[in-house]
Amino acid sequence: MARPAPAIVILGNGSLATARRIQQRYPDALIHGLAERVVGADRTYHEFGATLRELYQQDTPIIALCAAGIVIRTLAPLLLEKGAEPPVLAVAEDGSAVVPLLGGLGGVNVMAREIAATLDVSAAITTSGELRFGTCLLNPPSGYALGDLELGKRFVSDLLAGESVRIEGPAPWLAEAQLPEDQQARLAIHVGHAERQANANELLIYPRSVVVAVTAGTPDLANIIRAALHGAGIALQSLACLLADERDMADVALRDAGLDLAVPLRFSARPGSVLEQAQSAVSAPLKAIEIGADMAVAVAAAPVDPLLIGRPRGRLAVIGLGPGAADLMVPAVKAELARANDVLGYETYVRMAGPFRADQVLHCTDNREEMQRARHAFELAAQGRCVVVVSSGDPGVFAMAAAVLEALHESRDPAWHNVDLEILPGVSASLATAAQAGAPLGHDFCVLSLSDNLKPWEIIEKRLDLAAQADLAMAFYNPISRSRPWQLGRALEIVAQHRVPETPVVLGRDVGRPGQTLRVTTLGQLTPDQVDMRTMVLIGSSTTRVFPRLQGVSWVYTPRSYGDKLVDIS
Repeated sequence: MARPAPAIVILGNGSLATARRIQQRYPDALIHGLAERVVGADRTYHEFGATLRELYQQDTPIIALCAAGIVIRTLAPLLLEKGAEPPVLAVAEDGSAVVPLLGGLGGVNVMAREIAATLDVSAAITTSGELRFGTCLLNPPSGYALGDLELGKRFVSDLLAGESVRIEGPAPWLAEAQLPEDQQARLAIHVGHAERQANANELLIYPRSVVVAVTAGTPDLANIIRAALHGAGIALQSLACLLADERDMADVALRDAGLDLAVPLRFSARPGSVLEQAQSAVSAPLKAIEIGADMAVAVAAAPVDPLLIGRPRGRLAVIGLGPGAADLMVPAVKAELARANDVLGYETYVRMAGPFRADQVLHCTDNREEMQRARHAFELAAQGRCVVVVSSGDPGVFAMAAAVLEALHESRDPAWHNVDLEILPGVSASLATAAQAGAPLGHDFCVLSLSDNLKPWEIIEKRLDLAAQADLAMAFYNPISRSRPWQLGRALEIVAQHRVPETPVVLGRDVGRPGQTLRVTTLGQLTPDQVDMRTMVLIGSSTTRVFPRLQGVSWVYTPRSYGDKLVDIS
């Protein structure tokens, strides 16, 4: 999978102009600014260290406009495997220096030179191999794979010590390199798809030029493919993708094989045997081998681009943004937004999920068009696109997950059922508000929507009465609106039949968003005019307690026990 766009991380407004210049070189990159100091960044953060480590763990290239030492100390606990590093660079705030720090095998020096050219300075390249030969031999270009990193390090060390080298096989990117070539040299750079025994005298580079066509339903498919390639003398590193019939998109064995082999899955609508499928996937194949009725291998003369073969399985992710603050959005949701082709949702929530790249298509609709939105999402995903449906809070709490599943349940379109569907959770408004107040939902609780747009008010009244009788703490969504101003008052009357007036109530308005407010009151003091549609109402149980904190509103919690030892110190 391709790496995400770079993240440009700055600590103050003095770096913003330089960050914008770098962004011109990488238009998809987002500028992350420290919330308390930077105005005008694409995204804000509150903790530099946590943000940098999260980006690193998401394999995001990092361009940090700050001292190199700060970046080194921040990422030091995560430095485990050299071959797995994303590029990390430190750039002076005024753009006067560009220092590649990590990711030598991920193209960091290429990025350093690109950024330096944009800023009209020289990059501080310190990698011996690149300085001597003008290229990183251990980081072949896209479409090629390095055979053995550890042997490769020894190989480059020998070259730097004065050995010469011969090149076997097509390696066009080395044409401009300053390598000490000699056709009689002991050391050799070998480029080809044939399986070879690794040794210290050879740098093995494999073109990703092999396509394997398979049928669905084969158990242990990844190991069968490994054995088949080995039997044909083809290196596993040259495998570019797996190809299958589009009717088998949802096959679990195919999915697991692609994940196990770390190659993309592509699907074809072209009829024919697996051999014909494999042959049609590459132009003028060097060889094509049929391995039984369920597998065939085709080898191209050059690396193949999986994006040009068949089409991918469409993906639809229903995500929860959390209450609104970027730091309360789970990392999996951020990653899903970054990979999306299309983003659908109520316009307010879609804007909260941004900013977006220029190539991402936004489909904003009214908040009441849930089923139309869900069907549109499946139509897009069925075309092989990567689609995200946005909800605030958690998508499964009065949000889009249920609508998406209902649309799929009602559909007989096999293309919809072939879509890779995933629901990604978020921090719900009730939990975010509860966390601000302490732990008012710390024992059994229920969540109720007071909107009767999708269910009769009589059902709402019955559930309110039963929940209050059961002594559950309660969270009210959609508590009041201009079209139904009386319903919250009626709900409070029902709850008051089973709760004393001193029952604690928490009111959280826009929690997690700019201008949030939090208030602690009681059931007896609460009136509907204190609440609007953007307010979360939490009503305690008979055991919920309140006590003062040093600053701000009081702490509210519901103990996890019902023992007589509880003492009310409110």
